[in-house]
Amino acid sequence: MTVVRALARPLLSTIFVVQGAKALRDPEPHVAKAQPVADRLVPLVKKVTPAQVGDRIPDRTVNLVRLNGLAQVVGGLALASGKGRRLGAVVLAGSLVPTTLAGHSFWQETDKAVRAAQKVQFMKNLGLMGGLLLAAVDTEGKPGVAWRATHGAKAAKRETKRAGKLAKRETKHFAKTARREARMAARLAKSELPFT
Repeated sequence: MTVVRALARPLLSTIFVVQGAKALRDPEPHVAKAQPVADRLVPLVKKVTPAQVGDRIPDRTVNLVRLNGLAQVVGGLALASGKGRRLGAVVLAGSLVPTTLAGHSFWQETDKAVRAAQKVQFMKNLGLMGGLLLAAVDTEGKPGVAWRATHGAKAAKRETKRAGKLAKRETKHFAKTARREARMAARLAKSELPFT
């Protein structure tokens, strides 16, 4: 791991761990802002997910706030520690969507100063989302799964082609050797025939 990655991951995850822990301990200040988002998203999620998953989604907004806080703490710790860092970044990116929609809906503000402040916070969260997406796809210079799959298929095709050419060459060589051996055997047999 490079020095930049060793510094960047904990820096990126700090706000999520701190704010997630706060939401776990005291979710009430977030409930009022989260309620409209929860009222829209929960029925939608329950409709599109299988019944086994949909039935486990909490109905109370306070529990949803705690669940989001837990996702932020776990995802933040995974990203900061480097253990499950890519999955942690994906979890954080997912938890950032409802947090941003609930906490920084600048389009609903009427006061210009509040609207401007909320717009800045909204864009800050978009920047965090970009960093999380980069962290989610960071393979630390090693080939990713998609690259390996593509190049593995190409390598397999190349090796198959090479093996086919080799087999063809070997077959030709074997046939040529067999013909030569047959001619030699025929000559030998002809020379050993008694004269009549």
